[in-house]
Amino acid sequence: MSVKRDTAAHSPVLVGITGGLGSGKTSVCRILADMGCAVFEADKVAKDLQAKDPDIIAGLKRMFGENVYYKDASGKLALDRPSIALKVFQDPGVRKQVNELIHPKVFRAFQDAVDRAARKGVKILVKEAAILLESGGDKGLDIVVVVTSDLEKRIERAMSKGVGSREEIVRRIDAQWPQEKLIKRADFVIENNGTIKELESNTRELYHKILCAAGSL
Repeated sequence: MSVKRDTAAHSPVLVGITGGLGSGKTSVCRILADMGCAVFEADKVAKDLQAKDPDIIAGLKRMFGENVYYKDASGKLALDRPSIALKVFQDPGVRKQVNELIHPKVFRAFQDAVDRAARKGVKILVKEAAILLESGGDKGLDIVVVVTSDLEKRIERAMSKGVGSREEIVRRIDAQWPQEKLIKRADFVIENNGTIKELESNTRELYHKILCAAGSL
């Protein structure tokens, strides 16, 4: 399946940004957004769909039971994410079922975002996704960027954000593709082991490389 372009308008360059847990891909996307790129946050869209889409809600209830959803303090439907995360990162079969339920709808949402960006004349649309390559979410993209970082730095970043204990974070990282495998599928790689200033500089350099590459697409 390829990304559905709006042929009546200028098509943006489609850039996928991915990387393992704690790599810093969100920081890279934030910097690119400050430089004028539009950003589609695939993981955020997936979370929104889990709370609002009837088909996904029904599917998750079938997989994990009715009690996987509950009413939060404001009365809104909420998902027991820690419970699901534990099962998803321990069982590849469960992880595959969840991905197959959610990712086709995320992809359709991205198609809509591409069309909106085209109508608005957006030059670069960035798709941020944790499992961009694993899920096949790179289909139709023009450029794939992988953000990498040393394991200890990744663990420290994830722990500082309250993702979980060290053991839980390591288990999540182990469930993802290794960085070496991601790099083999990348057009560009950003190494994020330094300061935020260094990351900003590397991302600006990436931006200019994207512009150069876009000229040859």
